[in-house]
Amino acid sequence: MSLLGGIRPPIAVLSVLLLALAGVTALSLVRVTNDRVPKAVLTSQQHFAEDGAIALRASIDESVTDLTRTAGLFNAGDPVPADSVLDKIGNVYQKWLGVAVVEIKSGKLLAARGENVPLTAIDRAKLGDENGLTPRLVRLPNGETRLLALAVLNWPGESQKLLVASSGLKVPGVSLGSTRAIAVVDQQGQVLSQDGIPELDQAKTAAKRKKITNAAKQLKVLAASAAEQADEHPIKAKEPGSGGFPGVSGSILGERYLDERVIAGYATLAGAQPGESTSATRLGLRVVAMVDVEEDTTVVSKPVFGLLAAGALLVIGGVTVAVLIGTVQRPLIRLFLESRRLTRGEHTRPVTAPRYGEGARIGAALERLRRQLVGESVDEAPARRRTRLSARTVLVVCGVLLLAWCAPLMLLFNRAGDSVSVPLQVVRDQRERTDTVNDRVRRGLNEGHADLASVAALIGEGTEPADMTKVLQRTMSEHPRYDSLYVVGPGGDIIARVGAEPHSPAGKKPGKEQIRLLDDQGKEPVVIGTAEIADRKGAAVVGEFRIEFLNSLVKRPGLGVVRVVDSKGRVIAGNSGFLAFEDLPNDRLKSLVQRVNKKSAKDSKDAKDAKEGDLDPRYSRYRDGGTVQIAAAAPFDGGGAAKTLGWTVVSWQPASGLAIPEYNLQNRTVLAGLLGVTAATACLGWLYIIVVRPLRALVGQAEALADGDRRTVLYPRHHDEVGAVVRSLELIRQQLPGQQRKRDGMTSLAGRN
Repeated sequence: MSLLGGIRPPIAVLSVLLLALAGVTALSLVRVTNDRVPKAVLTSQQHFAEDGAIALRASIDESVTDLTRTAGLFNAGDPVPADSVLDKIGNVYQKWLGVAVVEIKSGKLLAARGENVPLTAIDRAKLGDENGLTPRLVRLPNGETRLLALAVLNWPGESQKLLVASSGLKVPGVSLGSTRAIAVVDQQGQVLSQDGIPELDQAKTAAKRKKITNAAKQLKVLAASAAEQADEHPIKAKEPGSGGFPGVSGSILGERYLDERVIAGYATLAGAQPGESTSATRLGLRVVAMVDVEEDTTVVSKPVFGLLAAGALLVIGGVTVAVLIGTVQRPLIRLFLESRRLTRGEHTRPVTAPRYGEGARIGAALERLRRQLVGESVDEAPARRRTRLSARTVLVVCGVLLLAWCAPLMLLFNRAGDSVSVPLQVVRDQRERTDTVNDRVRRGLNEGHADLASVAALIGEGTEPADMTKVLQRTMSEHPRYDSLYVVGPGGDIIARVGAEPHSPAGKKPGKEQIRLLDDQGKEPVVIGTAEIADRKGAAVVGEFRIEFLNSLVKRPGLGVVRVVDSKGRVIAGNSGFLAFEDLPNDRLKSLVQRVNKKSAKDSKDAKDAKEGDLDPRYSRYRDGGTVQIAAAAPFDGGGAAKTLGWTVVSWQPASGLAIPEYNLQNRTVLAGLLGVTAATACLGWLYIIVVRPLRALVGQAEALADGDRRTVLYPRHHDEVGAVVRSLELIRQQLPGQQRKRDGMTSLAGRN
């Protein structure tokens, strides 16, 4: 018999699968417990740290790029005094705490602005090395850390000068809320900067001072642990298929303090693409986000359900296997043995046939063939009666039995209803992370306008179009946020251009808005930044932002669907597919956007200790089509050129996608039902294709042979029990003419006598 064919393998595999599924069901449903800190909360802190790492990496890289590009723009022009260089930089950028220009050969300080720059930490003799101009971290005597970015000012006929910019390591644009702290940590686990933990002198009571001291202690412990765990390779640190953040990230469970548990998320600074190295990633920094959460002690499920479900499956599976063995396997094996007996010439004993189904009809045909072989008279072919209990009917009954166990698990039991408890920290994190994404989009537009302003500051009255084009090309190559860059004259004519064809109407004078939405009727929104050229009255540098750039700013795992909408509530950008200028999908989201624009985040601070998410106008919890949804929105409240747009970032996601105990139990229950359906479909389908369908065809062949069809050659399709019966029938077909000739000869001999 074939190893995988025949009647036995499908039934045996079904028995093994059902037994294994019973064990998996018992273990998975019994072990679903409500952790003191749900996994959804820990994952949310991990995503929060990833947001901080992305913001810090983008800020450092942007700072280095801006300083290098600015120095390159100055080098492309005529020599400028050091004070003028710093004045122009100060008029465009306010991101640096201190800037200075130093003569490289002598070390003489030529000009400085802002705080004192720690120039003694720079070895001028090594600036010409391969990594001589890479950013570096400097520890100040007061314990603070500064990041130094370097660039060279080089004009023909003059000594080289070093442009140095100093900035802090504070994570930019991350909304911390009321109980979260965030820190930047080096590879040794030392905290370089932190935000969110108040100073001791700000505490008015001994209890608050004790809590602040404990928070600082916990942050140091978690920072050391995060630095150690972050050394793992990104591929090994992630679960297969997790994707998302290209660096190393995770969560840590801290100690319990009073009635709260300290948890933290950590993430390394990683490039936009896996394996990409940037100025920021080479610093080896980590971001740690810490928050206090209340432990959840409620019980989600009882272990009895898992045991009962597994026991029911064992009973139903046992009945199913017994039915298949008793009604399909044993009758078929009996037919196989009977047909083999007839081929060996054992014709004296009548054929023992099954009592029902295809086996009964094949057995009746074998009995008629046996009588023909021994020369007995055979009556006319009996009328064909269609049996009700066929093998196909048996398979359907077995499928219904197994479905009776699977369907309730998939549709009825352990459903997370209206009473599902979404952790308040997860809802708050949805709000805070939406604020962070909002700040990221706003800062991205502001940085883009600042780049345009820096280019406009370097274009003078006598600058030739060819020189303008070179400056524009350099800017576009260093900043992929633009789709098109061009200089528009006072009359609306384009003097210089790089990139795609401008969308701004030809002949139209530059607009006065620094950033505006130009096209609200086309297939793609067009966002334009404009920076006036001081030395050319009426002229301006114009940049058209790529919508893909805005889309990339809002792509963050764990936030669900993110949309950027304008002041009219129309979609401008998003992290997934959308139609330009379409409305939000439901009225609840539209109402949420209207609420956050009527009441600023500052006015809603009184709701930070709310017990329900709906009390804070910045986020909402609602039901949509029977599914619990959490949503948050954040308007452009910060300063800069982008504030006048009046845009809002809104995010929403179903709670069923979160690692919440109620949904974990529901998902595992549904998975058990799906596995049962899969096992039943695979094994019963296997049995139907390999056994039942050939068996039904065998019925017609056996009855035709018994009715006198001697010309049709019978050949087996499979080397199994059904195939063996077909081979026996073929042997019987070959024997029948010989038996007939033998009987005819004996009859003639008797007539002569």
